[in-house]
Amino acid sequence: MFRLVKFILQAILWVIILLFVIYCAICIMFPIKYGEQIIKYSDKYDLSPGLVCAVINTESRFKTDAQSHKGARGLMQLMPNTIDWATENMGITNFSYATIEDPDVNIDIGCWVLHYLSEQFNGNEELMAAAYNAGIGNVKKWLGDTKYSSDGEYLDYIPYGETEKYVEKVMSYKTVYEIILRTDLYEIADN
Repeated sequence: MFRLVKFILQAILWVIILLFVIYCAICIMFPIKYGEQIIKYSDKYDLSPGLVCAVINTESRFKTDAQSHKGARGLMQLMPNTIDWATENMGITNFSYATIEDPDVNIDIGCWVLHYLSEQFNGNEELMAAAYNAGIGNVKKWLGDTKYSSDGEYLDYIPYGETEKYVEKVMSYKTVYEIILRTDLYEIADN
């Protein structure tokens, strides 16, 4: 009897340790920072917070000072021409590039861009992600080509390998983030 109790207690301890390790791995692989801004601008632009988290994680791993070799900056890795276009269309006057690393500014502009893409692609998040990475013109061109789209509404094939991987990553991350946010695995909060 004693051996059985000892075995059960050891098994419970190992399960607790395993769950803790899984929790830590999820927190490392799928961080959530700037939660207040993500929720604010997801609501403002009618986006899934899980999608916004997935884009930010894919683009910058939640690093505000991230900068690509092509010049994309901030959490949502916005290119200068995209920033100029978006701020003009958003009615932002006297915009300063010095503020692009500010999470509030970057997430606002990035979510506005995602909202614009949502309107262009009827809320299809795979097309939105493809356009966020490869550009709206490329995605529209692919949709009009039967080599890439059989119906003009969905992409059967993405000719850019980087974009195909990007879309797969964003969509899988979105799924994980939606589970995290739905189950309150950890509270969304500013870190």
